[in-house]
Amino acid sequence: MGFLLLIPFFLVRFTLLGARNREAVAKAAHFPPLGSGERPAYWVYQISTTGIVFCILILRVKTEPAALFFLGLFFYLMGLVFLAASVIDFAAPVPNGFHQNGVYRFSRNPMYIAYFVFFLGCVMLTRSLLLLGLLAVFQISAHWIILAEERWCADQFGEEYLNYRRQVPRYVWPFTG
Repeated sequence: MGFLLLIPFFLVRFTLLGARNREAVAKAAHFPPLGSGERPAYWVYQISTTGIVFCILILRVKTEPAALFFLGLFFYLMGLVFLAASVIDFAAPVPNGFHQNGVYRFSRNPMYIAYFVFFLGCVMLTRSLLLLGLLAVFQISAHWIILAEERWCADQFGEEYLNYRRQVPRYVWPFTG
């Protein structure tokens, strides 16, 4: 039954994004040039993502205790909503090349936050310690990818991006950067 959790995720992440803007799918899949210290993080990110998806495919949703089930369902749904919002905003064409609209006014990385919240909901729904461990590895490695993306954005967009970076947190307040 866990595999059913992934259907809405992939529909939002790929189908909604592609329906809104076909070029945005390729743009979202683009990884910036990586430094030597970031290359291992990239591979850890890819492997942990694969592990997360595989685990969710084979795990079962547990409904007891009900409080944990509903908390997991809340995080799962909030992750999907936040992912949909970030995908819609990301797909909107912008003249300057980087997104500052919608949820990008509150976080420079709303899709990564949405992934984390969504997968955390999956962890709670399945009660899997393995999935929790993979999520921790995923999140740590994603941080290194984000640092590379921010360096690339600073190089590409210059002072305009640097001003945006000073005004909008990397994740969400109080987790700034």
